[in-house]
Amino acid sequence: MNIDRPLRELGEVDSSALAEAILTQDDAAWHEDAFRQKTFDVHYDTQSILMLFVDLDRWPDIVISREAGWDRLADVALPLMNDIISRHYPPGGTVIRAMAAKLLSGKNITPHVDKHESFHRGHRIHIPITTNPRVRFMIDGRPYQFKVGQAYEINNQLRHSVANKGAEDRITFIFDYVPPELVQSTA
Repeated sequence: MNIDRPLRELGEVDSSALAEAILTQDDAAWHEDAFRQKTFDVHYDTQSILMLFVDLDRWPDIVISREAGWDRLADVALPLMNDIISRHYPPGGTVIRAMAAKLLSGKNITPHVDKHESFHRGHRIHIPITTNPRVRFMIDGRPYQFKVGQAYEINNQLRHSVANKGAEDRITFIFDYVPPELVQSTA
């Protein structure tokens, strides 16, 4: 969503239970669904555990599927997502995507703008799970370093990229929240 700045800091969050659930996933969980990597070229060097995902082909109808990560992450992810939504956004909207995303060490997400119409309507929230001093998130030509224990909303309508020059993988929990005034449905 095009917010009024490149990055909005949403403050402190207790992401410890979510981090524990994500960090205990086995390697197979990170490879069970390569939809993002196949659909969006910029995510080639990432791995994901998808929890919720909107059907892009049926947009603007909002049809959301629970993915394989739902059963393993929902119990700890939903309370955190609901807390962030209740503190920063109007109630009654819809989460259209939720996932853990891993950027492998030494890899990049190349500069891009999220183009699908669904990205124009949803607030894109990032909750860092792991990071290192050599990870840089660039938005509109400016570098940012996200901190574990904080939440952020990025303006995904500005050019953005991520570089992980560290020796450790960088893991972030991402969810997209569409506020009620922008929700459309066939129902």
